Amino acid sequence: MKTKTSTLGAAAAICLLGLTSCSDMDNTQQRMLSGGAIGAGVGAVGTVMTGGCVACGAAIGAGVGAVGGYVYDQVEKNNASKTGSSYSSSNSGYQGSGQ
Repeated sequence: MKTKTSTLGAAAAICLLGLTSCSDMDNTQQRMLSGGAIGAGVGAVGTVMTGGCVACGAAIGAGVGAVGGYVYDQVEKNNASKTGSSYSSSNSGYQGSGQ
């Protein structure tokens, strides 16, 4: 019973940390972090399904996801500069043109 309580407390602490960890990040950092997390999850699930090394799949997926998040952010910045819209790299997000 004590183990379940401590496990539940640890899970709650991790969830709380996850909710507050992105508050001071700019858009680029948030997109890279979320891309890395999604990539790690997809990589781990994919290697479980195929019988490969789960840690290796998660690490590769995290790297690919982080790079994908960075590329997506750069594309958004480039599109905003071409259309004349203002793109803010702060955590306030994209400031479109009246939409």
